[in-house]
Amino acid sequence: MASSRPSEPVHGGLAEARDLVAAAAQALGHDPLARSLLSDCADRLRQPLRVALAGSIKAGKSTLLNALVGQSIAPTDATECTRVVTWYRTGATPMVTAYASSGASANVVLRRGAGAHGLTFEMNNLRWNPKGDHLVDHLEVRWPTAELSRTTIIDTPGTSSLSRDVSERTMRLLTPADIDADAVTIPGADAVVYLLRRMDAADVHFLEQIGADGRAGHLGVVGVVSRADEISAGRIDALNSARDVASRFATELERTGLCQAVIPVAGLLAFAAATLTQPEFAAFAALAALPAEDLELAMLSADRFSRPDIDLPVSPLTRAQLLDRFGMFGVRMATELVRTGIGDATALSVELTARSGINELRTVLDVQFGQRADQLKAHSALTALDRVITANPGTAADQLLPRIHTLLADVHGFAELRLLGRLRTDELPLPPDDLTELFRLIGGAGVAPHVRLGLPADADPETLRTHAIAAAHKWHTRSRHPLIDKATATACLTAVRSAEGALSQLSS
Repeated sequence: MASSRPSEPVHGGLAEARDLVAAAAQALGHDPLARSLLSDCADRLRQPLRVALAGSIKAGKSTLLNALVGQSIAPTDATECTRVVTWYRTGATPMVTAYASSGASANVVLRRGAGAHGLTFEMNNLRWNPKGDHLVDHLEVRWPTAELSRTTIIDTPGTSSLSRDVSERTMRLLTPADIDADAVTIPGADAVVYLLRRMDAADVHFLEQIGADGRAGHLGVVGVVSRADEISAGRIDALNSARDVASRFATELERTGLCQAVIPVAGLLAFAAATLTQPEFAAFAALAALPAEDLELAMLSADRFSRPDIDLPVSPLTRAQLLDRFGMFGVRMATELVRTGIGDATALSVELTARSGINELRTVLDVQFGQRADQLKAHSALTALDRVITANPGTAADQLLPRIHTLLADVHGFAELRLLGRLRTDELPLPPDDLTELFRLIGGAGVAPHVRLGLPADADPETLRTHAIAAAHKWHTRSRHPLIDKATATACLTAVRSAEGALSQLSS
């Protein structure tokens, strides 16, 4: 999910955040809870970025997680483990540990689920008696993948669960309770991917709670129109319909600052494409060889396609397995691609992956989360630090608050993310070349100075500085045009600040 490239140094970055956490720990070392929270704060600055997957029940969070990681490691069936927060971290060997609210822990037995359902975690035989204070609080999955070495992914229970306790587990992770010296908590994630199947008042309310205008909440929130293949009843044009839906959602959410982008993704197809087998390709090839009218008739619906009395060159069992893995949209898309010339499993995997929307989501997550990981982690640490010190007034740590508040108010990165989101769905009244330059300058293609300035990686420092100064001057002049509207002027000033930031980085 996150890029392996170092993120851009920012004002109030990791180094200053570490120093402030250390100073607060020295001032509050007498308080066990504060000491523990600040220790966690220091640890997370050294760890990979934490990204939470959130959304209503059955939104497809676990399926999307499997697609992003490229392995079937998250249970997608309705078992007890989908009702608790599950942390996915890198590890030398596969291992799952359950943690109780009392602090007790126990290893969990792993079983491979059937079809597309990933792993199943057997929690019936934990060594503690799971009741009262020993209820399972959260799970931790350790798995050896490159993706998890860069990003810790947190799979959360559905926010619309009928069980209030289940929904509150997600709320506690992402939206800590009011500050109280005896019960202060800090946000568990640095950024959030929020999955929507539709957008209702509950979605907007939840996004308002976790966003909190980029200061008290999360700096990065990306929306995903999940299970996009099910829009338009799984027809082959489903993703086009999903893009229209995503655009409508994005217009509202980005206008209000609740999301920086909204991307449609067919998570089931994305995961199936990444793990496509040769026998599956052979089955699609056999179906593609049928006359078009016969195949179209057989694929009128999922029920019809899987019926044993429908005569097809693929067994009913195999058809059912294809539906379970790819969904009706995926089966139609794969068969059509083979019919039009895709000749092997590798090429089909690439095409299905591209059409699932997962590549676009990866690009957005890389630009908005991966390349800004240090900024997001520093923001999380400073937010947590503010909460801990405020909950414990009257110590030397109070002297740190003005600096913390100054750093939290410096949210240029957030302004960039909001503008990037707007540029994906709205077109400012600027010439096409200027729109391209604006997108690049505010970090849409990457945050390194040479990328922002449209120069090659080996450009010399003087050339970089000259271009940064010219860009700042150009966009400042544009912002003062007498006929410019307020939104475009704000975008121009954001570009000015980005150019100045690149110049500052070159001078440091």
